[in-house]
Amino acid sequence: MAHGRTQRIESEIQRVLAALIAREVKDPRVGNVTVTAVSLAPDMGSARVFFTPFAALHDPAEVRAGLTHAAGFLRGELGRRLGLRHAPRLEFVFDESVEGAARLTDLIERAVADDRAGSRDADEASAPAAPSPPSPPERPRR
Repeated sequence: MAHGRTQRIESEIQRVLAALIAREVKDPRVGNVTVTAVSLAPDMGSARVFFTPFAALHDPAEVRAGLTHAAGFLRGELGRRLGLRHAPRLEFVFDESVEGAARLTDLIERAVADDRAGSRDADEASAPAAPSPPSPPERPRR
C-alpha cells in the first residue's frame, strides 16, 4: 500500500509545484514551465522534478538554474501546503521525452509522406493512362 501513497504524494507535489512555479517564482530565467512528472525516492527524502519549458524563450539549462536557485523556497512552501513534516529535497531535471516524441512524430510523418509519394510515382509509371469515367447524364431541371 506504500506504493499507492507514494504515487498520491508525487501527484500532489506535481500539482503544488506547478502552481508555485507559475505564480510565486519571480526568476526571469524560469518563465513558463510545465512540470511533467515527479519521482519520489523510496525514503521520501528527495524528489526528481521533471520539467519542460513551455515556450523556448530560455535554454533548458538556464531554466534549470533558475529552478535550482528557487528550490529552497519551493521546498518550504511545498512542506507548508502539503502539511509534510519533512519536505523532500528537490532536484530539477529537463524532461527530454517531449522533444523525443516530437522527433519521432516528425520522422513518422516524413516516412508516411515519402511512402505515399513513392506509391503514387510507382502507380503512375506502371499503369497506362486510363480514360476518365463517363460523366452521369444530366437531369432535366424543373
